[in-house]
Amino acid sequence: MARKLTIEDLKPKKETEEKQLEELYDLIIPPGTPSYIIYDMVEEFELEPMERKISVSIIECDERELLVLRGKLEVVQAAERFLYDELAAWVNSEH
Repeated sequence: MARKLTIEDLKPKKETEEKQLEELYDLIIPPGTPSYIIYDMVEEFELEPMERKISVSIIECDERELLVLRGKLEVVQAAERFLYDELAAWVNSEH
């Protein structure tokens, strides 16, 4: 049986200080992203998983807590390329 991914599984033990947040960026993880891709991104790019409330407009505008991976700009950009490549491979393998 597949293990359910929780935010606590990904969170590092250390707390991020407020001064460090100035140079950090968030990569929003699309809902439905396979957990193995998220685990790989956290490990490979050493990003910090966080939850953020974000307004999502589907039929009505709702605020939802979404998973984001936080890190320095260059690392987040590399992780974003990795995410889209992995999602494309996952989608193409399903057909």
